[in-house]
Amino acid sequence: MSLFDLTSIHCPACGTSSDFQAAGSVNADRRPDLRQEILDDTFQTVTCTSCGEVMRLEPVVNYLDVEFGLWLAVYPPRQIGDYQALEETVQGLFNDSYGDAASPSAQEVGAILKPRLTFGWPATREKILLATKGLDDVAIEMLKLDLLRRLPRAPLRAGVELRVVDVTEDSLQMIWVETASENVLESFEANIQLLKAITDDPEPWAEIRESLTGGVFVDIQKLYLGAGRDAA
Repeated sequence: MSLFDLTSIHCPACGTSSDFQAAGSVNADRRPDLRQEILDDTFQTVTCTSCGEVMRLEPVVNYLDVEFGLWLAVYPPRQIGDYQALEETVQGLFNDSYGDAASPSAQEVGAILKPRLTFGWPATREKILLATKGLDDVAIEMLKLDLLRRLPRAPLRAGVELRVVDVTEDSLQMIWVETASENVLESFEANIQLLKAITDDPEPWAEIRESLTGGVFVDIQKLYLGAGRDAA
């Protein structure tokens, strides 16, 4: 079941307060329209009735999609520095809901689900897109590392991410995006054969894959975030 709670959102442009139904959980199998809204970048957006400013709520939501084998715990981008603690929390939540602590019927569902932790809407949209296209999100993260070696320049800095936004037979459409604002800085296409080279010859990538899959936060950002704020 998809759950929503009434909340107020304040317009950053004019300060007007508007009531809004904030999502707490999304069941995409029962509400495929909500899956599509996330893919269309329209989910959890509201237009200010006073000035017309378009706003989007920060994500704090659980997402279930049995059809495409995906379970997401989504947090605001500002919490990415706490990813290690959140990985433990999220893994525990998944275990209670679909793992060893769950009922036998729930465990059957959990066996086909990939549990993932994401921060922000661009990362969340990407995970859902890749699932619907039947692509391995771990291989995609390894491809990003490969691309960082190949690109003549990369606007890689805190708060900027490399995301897949579309998939065709021959290519992956990629963007550099500011996570919090969702402003696209640059875009380019990557040949799908680069991804195929990784999936066809996984051995050289075995160590990287192990690092990426050492928790439910499967994202190259964990490789340079280190211990995050948890190290303090």
